Amino acid sequence: MQAPENILAVWRRFDGFPMETLTKAWFYPRAGESKQRSVEMMKEHRQRYGNTGNCFDLALWLLNEFRKEGVRAYGVGSDLGTMEAHAAVVAEDAQGWRYLCDIGDQWLQPILVDGSAPAFRSGKLAGFFPAAEVEIFPAGRSVNIVYHRPGGKASEQTYELEPVDDDAFWRAAEFSQRHIYPKALLEVRIPYKAETAHWEFEHWESFLSTSEGLFRDAPVSTLDEWVERIHEKAGFDRQFLKEALEIYKKGIKQDNIMETE
Repeated sequence: MQAPENILAVWRRFDGFPMETLTKAWFYPRAGESKQRSVEMMKEHRQRYGNTGNCFDLALWLLNEFRKEGVRAYGVGSDLGTMEAHAAVVAEDAQGWRYLCDIGDQWLQPILVDGSAPAFRSGKLAGFFPAAEVEIFPAGRSVNIVYHRPGGKASEQTYELEPVDDDAFWRAAEFSQRHIYPKALLEVRIPYKAETAHWEFEHWESFLSTSEGLFRDAPVSTLDEWVERIHEKAGFDRQFLKEALEIYKKGIKQDNIMETE
């Protein structure tokens, strides 16, 4: 089930990249007509502030890196052009077998989604998603994934696998950057004992998901405390964090952006 080395080598460049919506709110008032950053700008921001972006940012960046290395890859998504949209990438090996690559959902590594491929394995698989085993159910133009979490909890997600035209993918990304949920979100993979766990900050709460269960962090009451906590987990620049979090704290009231609840 493991992807070939040419796919993994590109994927590993994004180890430690969180998925986050802080950049979306921070960049919106600074941007011109286009709200979706170019890959070049994402790289500049990463170097300067340590930030990354949402699922569209990460998918566009990953797609760019795959193509630079000669790997056939394309964008995929679900509910594109809506507030529920999600973006990922499919990369193909030399035989044309497809591997789902989703940094936005913080997968640990790409996963084979072609049920007819010789290397495909059914049943619960560990080592692909933080704090969960996954089952892959190919369904032609889509794939259904079941996440088995500690305590017997399970959830499902469907990925559409049809290639999205580059122009359409960029339009969907632009739509996403123009519509911001009022709740700030950051997810990052971090080491925990002998595994890679999943730490999440969402709307002034944070917690760690592990194979042992979910551990909630102690509440904090000030913006500066949140800046320090997120800086410690994700490595983002403190001034960037303060500016982004202040936007969410005050309430998002710009054009095409939902107000805080």
